[in-house]
Amino acid sequence: MELKLKTCIIRRWRPSDKTSLLRHANSYQIWRNVRDRFPHPYTAADADQWLTLAEAEEIPTNFAIVVDGEAVGGIGLVFRDDIHRCRAEIGYWLGETFWGRGITSEAVRALTAWAFDTFDIHSIYAGVLAWNPASARVLEKAGYQLEARLRKAVIKENQVMDEIVYAVVREESYE
Repeated sequence: MELKLKTCIIRRWRPSDKTSLLRHANSYQIWRNVRDRFPHPYTAADADQWLTLAEAEEIPTNFAIVVDGEAVGGIGLVFRDDIHRCRAEIGYWLGETFWGRGITSEAVRALTAWAFDTFDIHSIYAGVLAWNPASARVLEKAGYQLEARLRKAVIKENQVMDEIVYAVVREESYE
């Protein structure tokens, strides 16, 4: 899968992305707004492990966000199971030097449309840490709507906070 957009390209990760992955993922500002499983500092071993995992995916769900030929961020889907199997979670990050350009909103919008066209899911959601209003704006600009505030549901850097959940459903999607 490769999606060519106005601001970026979304494509599968490649081994040749290692240098740019290290440069852009090794950021405290990114780490503090994503899940703890995203390492910090982000080492060469972490990049190798991620690229091996992404390359091995039979059905790709994790993609690079590419600007001017360089992988500067990531975006992907996590599919739920059991009674939640009609739903997927979207996650994303973007190198700090590319913030504020509308890249992430465009990538979220495009991956959402692709996911609805490709998979038998009915909704896609994302959780945002309460201290990260910029990520909430990304989702709103991509057509997601506020679905819930999960009070004191997450912890990051020893701070318990709310998680704000945004979602889009297939029937209401914009594409």
